[in-house]
Amino acid sequence: MGEQKVSLLKGKKQMHKFVKQLLQDVKALEYMLEHEWFEDDIIRIGAEQEMCLVNNKSYKPAPLATEALDLMKDLEWVETELARFNLEIGLDPLVFKGKCLSQMEAEINMKLDTIRDRIKDLDTEIILTGILPTLQKFDLGMHNLTPVKRYFALMEAINKQQAKGAYELRISGLDEFLVKHDSPLLEACNTSFQVHLQVSPNNFKQMYNISLALAAPVMAIASNSPVVFGKRLWHETRIALFQQSLDTRTMHDHMRERSPRVNFGNGWLENDILDIYKEDIARFRVLISGDIEEDSFQEIKKGKVPKLRALQVHNSTVYRWNRPCYGISDTGKPHLRIENRVLASGPTVADEMANAAFWLGLMIGMADKYDDITEHLSFEDVRDNFGKAARFGIDTKFSWIGDKKVTAVDLIREELIPLAKAGLKKMKINKDDAKRYMDIIQGRCDKHMNGARWMLRSYNRMRRTVTENEAVTALTAAIIENQKGNTPIHKWDIKETSNLKTYRPSKLRVEEFMDRDLFTVQPDDLIDLVADMMDWRKLRYTPVEDENGQLVGLVSSRILLRHFTQKSKGNLNGSSPTSVREIMKTDMITVTPETTLLEALAIMKDKKIGSLLVVKDKELMGILTETEFLRITGRLMRRLAEEEEGK
Repeated sequence: MGEQKVSLLKGKKQMHKFVKQLLQDVKALEYMLEHEWFEDDIIRIGAEQEMCLVNNKSYKPAPLATEALDLMKDLEWVETELARFNLEIGLDPLVFKGKCLSQMEAEINMKLDTIRDRIKDLDTEIILTGILPTLQKFDLGMHNLTPVKRYFALMEAINKQQAKGAYELRISGLDEFLVKHDSPLLEACNTSFQVHLQVSPNNFKQMYNISLALAAPVMAIASNSPVVFGKRLWHETRIALFQQSLDTRTMHDHMRERSPRVNFGNGWLENDILDIYKEDIARFRVLISGDIEEDSFQEIKKGKVPKLRALQVHNSTVYRWNRPCYGISDTGKPHLRIENRVLASGPTVADEMANAAFWLGLMIGMADKYDDITEHLSFEDVRDNFGKAARFGIDTKFSWIGDKKVTAVDLIREELIPLAKAGLKKMKINKDDAKRYMDIIQGRCDKHMNGARWMLRSYNRMRRTVTENEAVTALTAAIIENQKGNTPIHKWDIKETSNLKTYRPSKLRVEEFMDRDLFTVQPDDLIDLVADMMDWRKLRYTPVEDENGQLVGLVSSRILLRHFTQKSKGNLNGSSPTSVREIMKTDMITVTPETTLLEALAIMKDKKIGSLLVVKDKELMGILTETEFLRITGRLMRRLAEEEEGK
């Protein structure tokens, strides 16, 4: 679950020492491969389960990981993650045969139930989801970084590479997401279910290339992260969000290629695992150092298996979606694994295990059918498939073997499910287990439904009647409730309306409710233009910005009415057109995004105004009007009436 004994590189001397250790690790790995030290007579599987902590009433992120871990000091399998509202559990490695899949599912459920029981006094729940719908940008400040040395070192190291001054995210889906952020903690949005498959060094090249080919269709059927900050983006937004949140590259006026640290890869694997490690060392600067004393090659000379900690530290800072892994088995022998990082957490444990079974079965089934997948698919098509699957999920159309164009559902139903079944059969997986998990994948195809589609359809339905904030809150509550029943996603009912009984927005921030879709004017614009705009868009208030985007005034319908009344009475001198500057209000009352709704309501009541402009660093961020309060009040009154009728 990550090498914890690391530190920020301080000076040339420490950097040189760590790089030497890194190069020694490469030599040691090369020696072990050449002299066949690796375990190759057994295939094991493993996984890591990430989750979010949420308040059990508001369903907002609960930054209580440290407090939760204090209640679980006796449990070695639960760990911190990057953000204070995340946890991760490690699962026991299992031999890939028999009932290993159902055993893994039972272990996950047992450990999740244990966590739920331990944290219940914190008024906190856990949720499995690719991206928590109720997350807001303010949740991702450095105040929510888990206080662990490794995370501080990693954040500081990445920030030192940042030349743009800010992290910029641009993702377009049904909505458009454009935002700047001051830290790479945005990556903490993502939670995943990472599945490991042990492979022999002799067939690592074949299996790794197959993992690249399979990443897209497996992700398409398993996608589960379409809603971010109330925006409907990619079906698997984790892919873009993770890459961009750690992307320190800048734009240049030349065409030089630069790879992001989060990447799919630049081509097929041509030789062995060393190619990947060597490329990542060559492409990406060392970010952090391990507190390492071991000389791996000296250990080799003693006949001992080295831990290769320097290599593992560097590998943990390069985020391939199919990551190579080195480890040491209980037998004392080293082994190699491929880690599948494309699978999102959730929607249920049953769904996660179906995704794992599908991928694991396919890895074996494809290897039996294709000695060299690179002879049947081009890397360009495979990488293009990956990008399309992230955007469109189960609705993707792929370029596949035989140069055919095929939908995700048809490809999975007609070709990949049979291959996965064959792979599970070859590994002697329990027949009932194999049938159960493949039936879940089949069910998603038949219903054309996975986590991403369920979330998007439910969110769209609820947004017709409730605010964005209430919709994401109700969505989160519904996911948690459905997860407890462990019913696969294709059997969930679409969430049509919000029926939250605990929804109380008074303590929420203005930025969670303000209108961000603003129509603004500039001081020199004609009043006639403003009047028509407000009539067309049914606006009562129009902010005025200067050419730098800073707020300088406000025009209200009352101001316009007064102006045109005076004009009709002939009380205005001259016939020249009137500009916004001449009538706009400049002594505006503003609030910050952090202001609570209750505070905002008190200000509007005290000042007898119908709107509040939301401003940060002189930049207009949104507007909150009395209409929004009427909508919130109406919902609360209806809910109270429903509760009374139910008594």
